[in-house]
Amino acid sequence: MLDISTPSNATTAAILLQRGGRAGRALCWDAAGQCWRWSDPLAGQLYAWPAAAAASITAATACTVRVSEGACTLEACRSGRWLLGQGKRLGLIELPPAGSVTRPLQAQVLLTVDAAEPRTAISDGCTDRAGNFVFGTANTASDQRPIGSFYQYSQRHGLRRLALPAVVRAAGIAFSADGARMVFADGRRILHCTYDAGRARVGKVATLAEADLDVGAIVIDSANCLWSLQGSELVHYDAGGAVLRRIVLAGDAPASLAFGGDSLDRLLLLGRGGGLYGLPDGSLGAATAGVAETLFDDTAPVAG
Repeated sequence: MLDISTPSNATTAAILLQRGGRAGRALCWDAAGQCWRWSDPLAGQLYAWPAAAAASITAATACTVRVSEGACTLEACRSGRWLLGQGKRLGLIELPPAGSVTRPLQAQVLLTVDAAEPRTAISDGCTDRAGNFVFGTANTASDQRPIGSFYQYSQRHGLRRLALPAVVRAAGIAFSADGARMVFADGRRILHCTYDAGRARVGKVATLAEADLDVGAIVIDSANCLWSLQGSELVHYDAGGAVLRRIVLAGDAPASLAFGGDSLDRLLLLGRGGGLYGLPDGSLGAATAGVAETLFDDTAPVAG
C-alpha cells in the first residue's frame, strides 16, 4: 500500500506490483520503445514493461534480456544502443528484438573507471541535457571512507572528473530542466551546484535539503521540483528544497524511479526486491510531469 502524506492530509491507495527479479536498479523510460526498463544487477537481467500493459502487472508481462554482467546504470543512446554501468566499466549493448532468445549479451567496453582503486564501483548516473553521461562511484569496501567521485563521460571529450566533494556513495544525480543545475546526494544531504556541460565544470556547491535517512535516486520534474527516494519514502521537494509531501511505500523499499508515458505524467517506482509500483491516477497533481530525457550521444567523434 502507499500512504500519501501532505502537511494537511493523508490517504491510502492501491499499488501495482511485479516481482520479476531478485533486485531492482536503474529504472528509466524508453521513449522509442514506449516502455520502462530496469536492471537486476544480481541476476544479470534487463527488464522491460510496456506502458500499454494491463493495470495488473505480472512477471509474464516483463520482457527480459540477459547480460553477461549485472548493470547498475542504464541509459538510452542516440544510435538505439544502450549505455550500461557494470561494476567499474561503462559499455554499450544493442538490445535484440522483443521475444527473441539469445545468449547473455556482452557489452562493448568503453572505459574502466578508477582502475587502480579496487574499492570503488559505479553507483549512479544519468545523461545531462547535452547528451553526456554524468555518473559517480561508491566505496564498496567495509571501511566506507569517502572515496567516491563524480565524472562526465562523452565520446567527444572522454572521461572528465567533476570538481565535487568526495563521497562514500554517489547517488541522486539529476539535472534541472535547462541543464544548468546539477543535483546529487551525499549520505543524508541533497546538494546542488551550477553545471557547465561543455566544459565539465561545476560551481557554487550548496546544500539544498537535509534528510532523515540516506538519499537514493532523485528525478526532477518539469517544474524543477525534486522527487527523492529516502528509505521507504518518496519525498517531494519544491525547487528550493522545501518538503511538499511524502509518499510511504510499505514492504519493498524503492530503489529507483522514472517518469514515463506519452505525456511523461506517470511516475513508477522500482523496489529493491524487484517490485514495480505505479502511483494512483491523480496522485501527482494535474500539472506534474517529467522532463524528456536526453539520449546519450554515442554518435559523436571519439576523443583521441
